[in-house]
Amino acid sequence: MFSDRFDWDLRPNALSMILQEMRARGETIFDLTQSNPTQAGFKYDGDDILAALSQTEAMVYEPDPHGLLKARQAIVQYYQELGETIDSDLIFLTACTSEAYSVIFKLLGDPGDKILVPKPGYPLIPYLARFESLNPLSYPLRYDNAKGWSIDMDVLESLITPRCRAIVVVNPNNPTGNYLKPQGLAAIDKICYDNGLALIVDEVFSDYPVSGVRQENLTVANRTHALTFVFNGFSKILGLPQVKLGWIVVGGDSGLAETSQRHLEILLDFYLSVSTPVQHAAARLLRHRREIQHQILARIDGNNRFLQEQIGMTSNYSLLRWEGGWYGIIEFFDAVSDEERILQLLEHDHTLVHPGFFYEFEKEGIVVVSLLTPVETFRTGICRLISQ
Repeated sequence: MFSDRFDWDLRPNALSMILQEMRARGETIFDLTQSNPTQAGFKYDGDDILAALSQTEAMVYEPDPHGLLKARQAIVQYYQELGETIDSDLIFLTACTSEAYSVIFKLLGDPGDKILVPKPGYPLIPYLARFESLNPLSYPLRYDNAKGWSIDMDVLESLITPRCRAIVVVNPNNPTGNYLKPQGLAAIDKICYDNGLALIVDEVFSDYPVSGVRQENLTVANRTHALTFVFNGFSKILGLPQVKLGWIVVGGDSGLAETSQRHLEILLDFYLSVSTPVQHAAARLLRHRREIQHQILARIDGNNRFLQEQIGMTSNYSLLRWEGGWYGIIEFFDAVSDEERILQLLEHDHTLVHPGFFYEFEKEGIVVVSLLTPVETFRTGICRLISQ
């Protein structure tokens, strides 16, 4: 009687069962998967954030499928700080970027159509595609010791079929941390334009480049010819995942962008999911961006330097190159399987990491750690990880 959208194995795996048992016993766990900034020890101006959400204007409901103009103007200002001028009419507010994916998948695809998604990549995106009755196909990212990660454009193009509707790019990718370079953006833009595909660019981690590394494409807004949808939101920009505000910026081909706007106005008018208080608070909340990002970037930088130092003293491990976001990827040069490694690490060393297969890495010997983890927990967990 239930939808086939739920046709996957919901049984708990060995890792989740061990973790649940350890937590039930009250055992200390050094969690290196911590990605929730509100639980990572950062300081927020709680009084002003809560005051912004309790403005008297929020008592009046003014439904608009685009979202309130004052909120969109605040987002326009955010892009101006990145050097891009965005028309507020090209912005559509959503409750989060997950909803943005669902909205654009509805806009572009019929059941059975295909969406191309990066691999390795965040596992949520394929599930969101399946929830819209679409078929996600993975295109590969390749790793080079000198250059880091990049999209395999030849394989990507070979995967395109008449039923493909869009290519998803995460900029920078999660968890590999590679930004789209100008040459790569031009190539993927041309592929989309020539094949009649939309380009979906998720930029939630774009404000977090590696310290000292200049990135030319912190946003791809205004830089494409193909129909393009750029996503972002307060979850990462402000480190406030509970303050539900995301957005879509429509761009690229003017004719298709105009048609998309008309369709999105109808589609989003059915939902009107964004709360009024957060829309009125948007400009005031965005003023906290630098304050929280300074703390997050300092944490990422400090943890990354410690990780590099520890890995540098060994010969059995390697830290893969990354350019942005808040994850580190460690490669192990041994014969231990990822599953065996993470289970032993949790049971014997009380340390939790993500295995490479969680993100669909093609080979064994990969673990992913969050650089957002509080410093003492991170250092203890990393020392236990590399002493195995």
